Amino acid sequence: MSQANQSPGDGDDRHSTLINNSNAIRAVTSAVEGTLGPKGLDVMLVGPRGEVVITNDGVTILDKMDVSHPAARLLIQVARAQQEKIGDGTTTATVLAGALVQEGVARIIKGVPASKVVEGIRQGIEMALKLLSERIRSIEGLEDPLLARTVYVAGRERQDIVQLIMEAARKSGMERLRDPYYHLADDITALENAEHEVFEGMLLRQKPLMTRDHLSYKDAKVLVLMDALEPDQLDEEVMTTEAGFARYMDLKQVFASDLERLRDMSVKLIVLEKGIHPDAEQFCLDHGIMVVPRVSRADLKQVCSMTGAVPIRRAALHKEAQMLMPVLGSTPLVSYDESLARVRIHANAGQNGSKAVTVIVGASTSEVVGEAARIAGDAASALQAAVRGGVLPGGGTSELAVSYELERCRETQKGMEAFGIEAVSAALRKPMSQILLNAGYNPLEKMEEVRAAQINSGCDAMGMDCDTGAVIHYEELGILDPAPVKLHGLRAAGEVAAAVLRIHHVIKMRDAAGSDNEPY
Repeated sequence: MSQANQSPGDGDDRHSTLINNSNAIRAVTSAVEGTLGPKGLDVMLVGPRGEVVITNDGVTILDKMDVSHPAARLLIQVARAQQEKIGDGTTTATVLAGALVQEGVARIIKGVPASKVVEGIRQGIEMALKLLSERIRSIEGLEDPLLARTVYVAGRERQDIVQLIMEAARKSGMERLRDPYYHLADDITALENAEHEVFEGMLLRQKPLMTRDHLSYKDAKVLVLMDALEPDQLDEEVMTTEAGFARYMDLKQVFASDLERLRDMSVKLIVLEKGIHPDAEQFCLDHGIMVVPRVSRADLKQVCSMTGAVPIRRAALHKEAQMLMPVLGSTPLVSYDESLARVRIHANAGQNGSKAVTVIVGASTSEVVGEAARIAGDAASALQAAVRGGVLPGGGTSELAVSYELERCRETQKGMEAFGIEAVSAALRKPMSQILLNAGYNPLEKMEEVRAAQINSGCDAMGMDCDTGAVIHYEELGILDPAPVKLHGLRAAGEVAAAVLRIHHVIKMRDAAGSDNEPY
């Protein structure tokens, strides 16, 4: 057995693994903490072939970093979990996790048992979550000014993107935004040389087969086929016989009748999961039917939900027209947008649950449009999180207030778990401390000013203006964060910190494909 990254003298130091892991986590945290706050800067990521990404999006930075240290990879899982669950707040969650590890290590090195520190951190996290939950401000509706300001902060003060997301939210409606299975950020499409736009409907990435008619149809009937548009198939061996060939010709004739039936039913859009037979392609070309082949299962599902179509298999095409009519959907307009190279399918306003919304984010270059899409995604995720779980004052103000309450709880705590609670209290000050540092201020001095203002005013929303250094009321000025972003980030940070602090040794595993006779 061998310890990963072990130096000759490490075995004599019982904290060597802990310190090694802590240093790795500190290195990863330092890569993103400089992006926090209104004065945070960007990070340039350079790929092996010289490709460049410039961003201050935490999950993008962490996801694209070349990281090999196992503890550092564990930290990156915090950002991924935050992104998958909430869609925003990845940088803060990472910074909190890093701070919890640093504070925990400092106490373990002083002689506090790791198990006691970890248990104290778990208790401290639960206390902090309860205290934060008591401070949540609910969102009353889409016109609530707190919501617009929350999106403005998450959208990095890009008013054009904020307007896009707010318009998309209004078109989606509160009921759909509260649906846990719906993610507004998934409806964002980034396209070069496009204009910002929101419309009720969807874009299909696949190009349609060209038709002789105009590629735009109003009040079009829609057929969704989870199959290929082709005749029923026969085995090759059967085709070699005279009877088999005759059967093949009969199937082609049946298929031709099926296509004519679709034409007579005025079907103008056929969406396929698979490909199309040349005969069917020519038929659709001759009769002005738009066909979009090889569409993903997810997009097919959305087309059905939006148009009211019922997906069918190829064999169902043999049915009579009166039996096929109920499976057809409808759309007020389907068209091919040549400037976007996409098929637009507009939502049918009369269809229940059809409030599909597409947000088009455009820019002149791929680098710029990519960053704009990330900003829009953060804004959309923040909006949904705020609608579902309310908001809290941003900038680390709520965490600062909670940290002082934890200090008072720590004073009454019996046992060495109090050191873990103390670690949580110290870590909760890290977000505001880093924001102030990025703005060029002395964090210790300014945080004391803020805390004094919070106590004197009896309001936890007091924070620091990063431009002037004056104490201001964050909630009145609309500096807000979605509550679920903070709560989930803190919980995830506590879990990864507890996992790292409990690691006593890092052992390199034997290759599973190696021989059982290899020496240990």
